[in-house]
Amino acid sequence: MKIKEISFKNKICWVVTTVFGIGYTPLMPGTAACVVAMFVFILVKNTFLFVIVTIVSLIVAYALSGKAEKIFGEKDCKKIVIDDFAGMLITYLFIPHETRYIVIGFFLFRMFDMLKVPPADKLEKLSGSRGIVGDDVVAGIYANVILHIARMFAG
Repeated sequence: MKIKEISFKNKICWVVTTVFGIGYTPLMPGTAACVVAMFVFILVKNTFLFVIVTIVSLIVAYALSGKAEKIFGEKDCKKIVIDDFAGMLITYLFIPHETRYIVIGFFLFRMFDMLKVPPADKLEKLSGSRGIVGDDVVAGIYANVILHIARMFAG
């Protein structure tokens, strides 16, 4: 696919779903998008604003991932990383801005994203945006729940 050959609307979709080109990182583009999301969490200290950023990223991910899949002509194309970005943001919802939670959350999300713990395994097989984003939402929820449980016991 040559970028010059697609419409402006599709170029916007391409830019957003690759998280401004992060999806073209040669090694582990999904992990690179998670690093960007981690820095967004570190920079956005206001909880309300972070929730809004997370919701907007989820809406955009669902709205555009299926379309991006068609643009790339490949099911769940690895260049589409907005799903990883949004899932990583879910991991950090209502979590303190402490290094231990940031690091543990990062590794928990990546682990759950790779393992595809049910129902993520079933969601990933769905077509379009539901399949692209669904498994990352589940991974983010699992990681978030574990972080909250860890906080209860950490004191």
